[in-house]
Amino acid sequence: MNRRGLRHTLIPALWAGLALAASVSAPQLHAAESYPNRPVRFIVTFPPGGGLDLMSRLVGKTLTETWGQQVIIDNRIGAGGTIGTALAARAAPNGYTLLFVSSSHAINPAVYRKLPFDTEKEFVPITLTTLAPHLLVVHPSFAATTLKELIAMAKAKPGAIAYVSGGVGSSTHLAGELLKSMAGIDLLHVPTKGTGPAVTEILSGRVPITIATVPSVLHHVKAGKLRALGLTSTRRSASAPEYLPIADQGVAGYEAASWHGALAPRGLPESLRRQLNRDINAALQQEANRERLLREGLEVVGSTPEAFASQIRNEIQRWKKVVETAGIPVE
Repeated sequence: MNRRGLRHTLIPALWAGLALAASVSAPQLHAAESYPNRPVRFIVTFPPGGGLDLMSRLVGKTLTETWGQQVIIDNRIGAGGTIGTALAARAAPNGYTLLFVSSSHAINPAVYRKLPFDTEKEFVPITLTTLAPHLLVVHPSFAATTLKELIAMAKAKPGAIAYVSGGVGSSTHLAGELLKSMAGIDLLHVPTKGTGPAVTEILSGRVPITIATVPSVLHHVKAGKLRALGLTSTRRSASAPEYLPIADQGVAGYEAASWHGALAPRGLPESLRRQLNRDINAALQQEANRERLLREGLEVVGSTPEAFASQIRNEIQRWKKVVETAGIPVE
């Protein structure tokens, strides 16, 4: 066969081979582009057993079933959540590493002089997930039975009444400092090493006041071992509806509820961010998940990525002002 005949024979065969290859590879290409097609890691910045961990695990379990891919919970704790956050900042922005944080994420820029990441620039917010209101509680032996009485006592004896927190720069510490600033009172701060030790101090009567998460103190309040004077959120809590917000008791605008949310490394494609927002919020809205979280004092909220980004920006500025006003040392 001459070259011309060979050419006429080979070209149709070549095109047929390319068409066959395309028909075989098209489903494979589609599968490679689908998300997720392998396990997804949730970096959780606080230890197992807490509210952030519980929420992340419930979402992870639900999404494992929804996606058909395993969600792996990776607790990276320490330094107020900054260790896990720094790890997530270095991850590829492909949706296979997500970061679950608490409100300390917005506090850390105020209490750490230098962070190994830029809190706003190196992450894209996906959604606010849950709120965790705190209760202002006192020991039963403390004379004040209302927030107004406490404020009056503190004004009469500046610096003589103490409150205990979970540590310098913790959310409960800053909640106390915000109350001092907005109510115009002076309380002596007694730091401990976590919520547990702080609750122990107030139960013993050594320190008369603390602000703590609802689950950590509510059963003590119901047992008569502590007295609740107010809630740190701007509206009543579904887990403790009988308690009035501090903002409704003469300290207008006061708000210091903890929150949890999901972030991803900067560079995540917008279409993937929207998918993750939908999927995580859908997981949170499942009735079994909502009820379990509520039993632990966590209220499911959900948000758009834009609303969560705005909240983080606003809180970073707010807590910086609180730290400056209170003269809290920056590490």
